Formats: sequence, structure tokens, C-alpha cells
Amino acid sequence: MREGEGSQGRVGSLATILESAMPLSPDDRAGIVEQALALMEGFYVHLPLKRAMHAVDPVQRLRLLRHRLASDGDAASGIAFHREMTEIFTSVRDLHTVYLLPSPYRRLTATLPFAVEECFDDDGRRHYLVTKTENGFDHPTLVPGTEVTHWNGVPIHLAVERNGDRHSGSNRAARHARGLNSLTQRPLTCSLPPDESWIVVTHRTSDGDVVDERLAWDVRSPEPGQQAVDPDHPSNAATALGYDIQSDAVHEAKKNLFAPDAVEFDRRIALGEAGALAVGDSLKTSMPTVFLAKPVKTTHGTYGYIRIFTFGVGRSDLFVAEFLKLTESLPEDGLIIDVRGNPGGLIYAAEDLLQLLTPNRIEPARFQFINTSQTRALTQAYSDPSLPQPSSLKPWAESVASAVKTGAAFSVARPMSDPDRCNAIGQRVHGPVVLITDALCYSATDIFAAGFQDHGIGPILGCSDNTGAGGANVWSHAVLCQLMPTGSSSIHPLSVDAGMNAAVRRSVRVGPNAGTLLEDLGVVPDERHWLTRRDVLEGNPNLIEHASKILSRRRPYRLSITSARVSGGTAEITLDTKNLSSVDIHVDGHTRDAIEVADGETAVSIEVGEGSGTLDFKGFDDEGRLSASRSRRI
Repeated sequence: MREGEGSQGRVGSLATILESAMPLSPDDRAGIVEQALALMEGFYVHLPLKRAMHAVDPVQRLRLLRHRLASDGDAASGIAFHREMTEIFTSVRDLHTVYLLPSPYRRLTATLPFAVEECFDDDGRRHYLVTKTENGFDHPTLVPGTEVTHWNGVPIHLAVERNGDRHSGSNRAARHARGLNSLTQRPLTCSLPPDESWIVVTHRTSDGDVVDERLAWDVRSPEPGQQAVDPDHPSNAATALGYDIQSDAVHEAKKNLFAPDAVEFDRRIALGEAGALAVGDSLKTSMPTVFLAKPVKTTHGTYGYIRIFTFGVGRSDLFVAEFLKLTESLPEDGLIIDVRGNPGGLIYAAEDLLQLLTPNRIEPARFQFINTSQTRALTQAYSDPSLPQPSSLKPWAESVASAVKTGAAFSVARPMSDPDRCNAIGQRVHGPVVLITDALCYSATDIFAAGFQDHGIGPILGCSDNTGAGGANVWSHAVLCQLMPTGSSSIHPLSVDAGMNAAVRRSVRVGPNAGTLLEDLGVVPDERHWLTRRDVLEGNPNLIEHASKILSRRRPYRLSITSARVSGGTAEITLDTKNLSSVDIHVDGHTRDAIEVADGETAVSIEVGEGSGTLDFKGFDDEGRLSASRSRRI
């Protein structure tokens, strides 16, 4: 809205919100600082890395703040206290490890009624365009396609960089992406309100005129999205999360402003009324805020396209099943998976999905605790594999305990995801696959992209120089309070509704990148795409064309079972193959036969014996490379 106009859903001005915030008592502030120290010193797995890589010391800053609070109870009071806590957590440049503001901030978002995205011209010059406007925002020149040149008199590229410095992006690409993503939508979950009450947007009209427009920030309380996992409840899922809470909040704010249909989907899902829904020309799905799938026609052919908006689901099995159902309705000659802007979610879902895309066995990422007295108490308390919540920490318990003798800084690296579950279904997508990423891909999405690359599934096409580089499993302070054994912990509940999260297990890559950390480094794409004006305004046609060109250079395969009948210990199977020359057949993991195949159907009779459970088919191309696989229960 222009300054002074009304705004549906508006809570108030920035000044009103700041004035309404209840000041914390000296005891409340002291308690928050003590718990931040306990979290950082006892559980924060990246503390040594961040001290070395970014030359910061959050522990010493917290100690100094504690000293000032003890010396002068009014030191760092009011908004100044929250600013200092936010700056200390932000200094480690880790979007997992954040200070969560108390009420009224955490449920509010400062908004402007439009979105800005970047694109590049043929000469590689960067431009910033208005790409979306809120319904009801009627402005003569701030319309989709308008180029923004300055922000409060600052050249727009510098304004984006300065805004990015307020956030915790662990590398330059990530900070830039977050600076742009939150330019016009600022959730107050873990960042303070803008300093300015209004902004002046300098933009170039379609006639070439340069115009200044002054707009006031609205403060709103967006309709919350459906929360698949409560991060503060000590469940198996809550201890297997990897997500960027701030980008998730920005996503929800933009959904409320620019995609009211998606908000309605959320409401219907929450009420159990959704069924299968479709957006535009996409396929119907029971998870419309998680997936968008459709065939895309390009100059190189017709391929499948799936956008994964989030891994924030409650159950991995349902997530994988829905992805599989969608791919079965898409063209088989190639698949584009687009995870741009995906803030992460359930790590199990990200890793379980990989098996559908490759004939090779999936090796889940490895994770490590930092070795402290607090992680020793935690892993010892949950080393019983029969405990349902959280999942057993026994794989880490012995090495954390032995650190007293060895002096090791970190535990052994063990998988969080069950390797058997990560390979229980096997490959179902036999066409070539390309993955599209950007610097807003974070945490579970980083882990998915790393697994995609480490298993050689296909090329990665990046719209940024790397992914967001969130390589960890994040736990909330509230979860730790409930899980730590009584009497052995310095972690205690807070007296106010502030909060904090921390990375407690760091991710280590596997395969050709075995031992490499994801944190701060991210996943570097194989090819780079520079988003064009058409991409940001017309639904990514040049990006999809680029991805399809990559797919066209790779060979599609097929290995499907068109019929199967088991009788008297013999299985009669008909295989349908493409671009394969031979198939090895395994019964319950043991090689039983090898057959030559050609394109089309091949009938085969296999002695399986009584009580056999699984048939595995391994397809090889004419150069002897394992290129497709299929499993079937018998």
C-alpha cells in the first residue's frame, strides 16, 4: 500500500509494535543469556568451525553480555537486548542456530506489497525486477516487470547485500540470496523489525522515466502454514529436522500475499478436506504445497518436471509414495527436479527419495556430535534402541563417551537415516534426471543435493554458485530441555516465550566427497544458469529449456515388470526394457541368472524356491554399465 492507505490483515505500524513489546525483567534476560551459553558450549556442533572460518566467538560475547547484565541490570534492555542476542547468533552465520524473538515479534511479519527478484541480461548484467504484487495493490508504475534501481537512495545491489549481512547465510551466495528473499518480506521470527518506518523505491517505468515512490511497512500476522512436525515436541521426527526457519517464514509470508489459493490448500489440508488438488496445468496431488508436477514441452523434447517446495513433511513414506505416484504420470524420457528455495525439513524424507532415482545402493549421509559432557549425557540416556523418542543415539554413545580418553573433538560419523529404508523401494525413475538448485536450498535440501551428486544420479544445474550450505541436524532448546536427563544438564526451560535453536549433529558427505562437510561449503552445481527476464516473469522457460538440453545429452533407460506370476517355486516374469543389453537377476540378494535383452518385452522363467522374498533386476547398457534396476516382492 502507499503510505497512509489501509491494508487487509494489517496489525499496525512498526512504531506501534515496538511500543507494545513488553520489556523483559533482568532475571528473564539473565536466564536467556545463561541458556544461550549452555546451548553454545554444550551442544553447538559447528562452534570450532565458525570460530576458525568467520573469526567469531559467540561464547565470549555471551559472557560479556552476562557480565554487563550483572553489573547494570538496565544494560541492553528492551529492543537493544534482542538486537544484541540476534547479532550474537547471526555472527556464526548458521541459519540452524538462531535466537527466536518472544511475543509479539515472532508471530508478525513486516511486509511491502510486492516482491523483487533478480535476473541477468545477455551481457551478464544483473537487474532487479518487481515480479509479483499483492491483490488490491493498484499502482501505476510498480507492476510486474518494473526495474528497481535504488532502495532508500542506495543502489539496489548494495541494499540487497546489506540486508543479506543481517542474516546468517554461511557463504556469499547464501547471504545474497537471503538478502534478496527478505527484501520486502521480513518475518520477525528471528530478525528484528526494519530500522526504517518506510522505504523509498526508485524504479524505472516502462516509458523509461525514473520515479521515487514512498511506501510504509505494514506489520501483519500471516495465516500460519500447516506444521507437519512440531519442532518443540521431542518426537523422532523433531530430532531429524534440518530446515531454515527464517526462509520458511518468508515463504509463508509470500504465500499469504501472493498465493491465496495455497493458503486455502493449507486450510483444507488441516481440516482433512483437501483430497487431490492441482494448480494450473499441473497434475493433481494430495500434497499441493509440497509438490508441483507437470510435463514440459521444450525444443529438445517433452520431459517431466517436479518442483519440491519443501521437505517439511511429517512422514517420509507418504512423501516418497506421492513423489512416485506423480512420476508415474510424467514422460519417461527424462525428469527435471527443481528444489530452488526449498528451506528443508525432514532429513529422512530427503534421503529416502534418492533411491527412486538411481540403480545404485544409497549410502545415507553421516552425522557427528561435538564431544562435550552434555552430549555425553544425552547420548548415554538415549542409547537404548528400544526407546521410541528420539530415535536411538546408541551409534554415537560409545565414541562420545570415549572422548574423555581419546580427546577427539567429534564423535564417529554415523547415518541418521536407516540404510535399509533408504534402499527398500529401489529405482523407479529410469530416465535421466537433472536437479535445479539455488542458494536458498538449505539443510535437508543441501543433504538431498549432496546425495544426488555423491551417488552420481545426474548433473546439477545451479541458479547460484552453490546451495545454502546448511549441513546439520537442528534441535530446538525446548526439545533439549525435555530430553536431557534430570540433574545432569545445564539446559533449563526459559521463563519467557523466547527460544533458540542449534545445529547439534553436523553432516558429512559420502561417496567421492567422503568426509567433506556441507556446512559453509554447500553443493557446487555442474552447470550454472543465469535467470533471465523471461524466467522471473513467465515461469522459468529459459531455465527449463537449459535443463532439457542437459537431459537431451543423456540416454533414457527402461526396466519395468509388465507381468509376474509365481507358481510352484517358479516365477514367470515379463520385462520391458529400453537401451539395455543385459539384465542380471537376483533372488534374495543371490545371483540367479543373467539374460540378454533388446528393446521391448522379454519373458523369463526363474526358479525362486519356497519362501523367497525379493527379486532384483540389474540392467546393463552395451558398455557394461549398471544403468537401471528394479525390485519386486514375491
